[in-house]
Amino acid sequence: MIWHIAKRELYDNLNSLRFALATVLLLGLMLTNAVVHLREHPTRLQKYHDGVAEYQNRLKSYAAESLYKLAQKGPGDLYKKPSGLHFCAAGGETFLPADAEGGYGRWGLGGEPPLESFWILWYPSVTPNLANVRPDVTKVDWGFIIGYVLSLIALLFTFDSISRERERGTLRLMLANSIPRHTVLIGKFLGALISVSIPFTLAVLINLLVISTSSHVHLGAEVWGRLGIILLITLLYTCLFLVLGLLVSARVQRSAVSLVILLLAWVTLVVFMPNTLAAIAGGSSSSEAALGFSERSDQIHDELWREYASHRYNSGKSWPQKLEAAGEYVTKDAAQQERLHEERLKQRISQVNRARTLARISPVTIFQHLLESFAGTGFERHLQFLENVKSYAQQFRTFTVDTDNADAESLHIFGVREGMSQKPVSPEAIPKFEDTLSLSKDFNTAAIDLLLLMLFVIVLLSGAYLAFVRVEV
Repeated sequence: MIWHIAKRELYDNLNSLRFALATVLLLGLMLTNAVVHLREHPTRLQKYHDGVAEYQNRLKSYAAESLYKLAQKGPGDLYKKPSGLHFCAAGGETFLPADAEGGYGRWGLGGEPPLESFWILWYPSVTPNLANVRPDVTKVDWGFIIGYVLSLIALLFTFDSISRERERGTLRLMLANSIPRHTVLIGKFLGALISVSIPFTLAVLINLLVISTSSHVHLGAEVWGRLGIILLITLLYTCLFLVLGLLVSARVQRSAVSLVILLLAWVTLVVFMPNTLAAIAGGSSSSEAALGFSERSDQIHDELWREYASHRYNSGKSWPQKLEAAGEYVTKDAAQQERLHEERLKQRISQVNRARTLARISPVTIFQHLLESFAGTGFERHLQFLENVKSYAQQFRTFTVDTDNADAESLHIFGVREGMSQKPVSPEAIPKFEDTLSLSKDFNTAAIDLLLLMLFVIVLLSGAYLAFVRVEV
């Protein structure tokens, strides 16, 4: 009986104008998404490859000169690898940097021995504006198409599922045949779900077909696995709005009233609530971490310089003692400055996390966070990139120390030219930066959002069942 009701619901929807409009709209948006991705993705890839080539050439140039020059100049900027699923969730990338900046040459001192600052990581801001804690909805990506358009379509397919039957009098006849109410509800839910899934599946297949024709796009096994997860999340998100439509349709007497209520609910949940919460979260985030950063950096450097100056200009110190003091000064300054950058980064990450937690009240924000996590874009992806950067920086410095220790002619005083190895280094021996993604980490970060989305669906489904059980026909 469930399938009989589902087939009847599906047949009614297939012959309706809303099905045709939904098909045309989804096809148009998915084709637009594919065309825009094929136009922009090669540019992103080329920019990334140019950055990697520049990084590798820099390493070769410094390595050919000496180990000291390699350690002092460092690898420079490290670039984030563009995601192959950028077309799924591009909005979150708008406010995030594409690289981690590496700096040197912040200061230089003459005299004996001459000193120069060492390479440090200038950790980029997690977002230039803390108010921008949600994706840019002007991007026609899957996040926009599913989060906004498909959710509205789901409501349009269910707003009259029960109220229409009541208006026609067919609901009384149906229930008079001893058909359990939960059977009717499940049948209508499945019918609406299949009705919405047909145009969406068709649009997705055409989207992926167009995208896969490009030589710049490589959809490997891992990418297809992530796409499968994204489609399951989409199914869960669509069910949320289908159940919401059934809930309202069971509670009101007329379809027109149901439509008005659901449109207001959609505007509230999908449009008004995310923007309002983002504004509140951004306004409540403290910007003190960005204030006075340069002053604090200069203060730390000046304090260290005053501590070192007594050793530098002490005529009673021997040359090796001066070298050791100079090396300690340079390395300590680099460590303190990088620690200062990392503290500011942690403060900003904490602020954005608080803002994103507040924005989780909205189901569309939860969905967009999940989409970004498994598409390899957005805030969580950026945090993984920063972890890769930190790990590589540690690996690079360990390599330079070990290489210097292996040179018997070096004084092993890290931080000054005269105290380190002056021999060239083989470029092949230098560790290379690799920006990788971990699906297990993505699941860990997305666990809370997945549970919240499932909780929304369960609560609304329970509400729809209770409302339909008590409905008077």
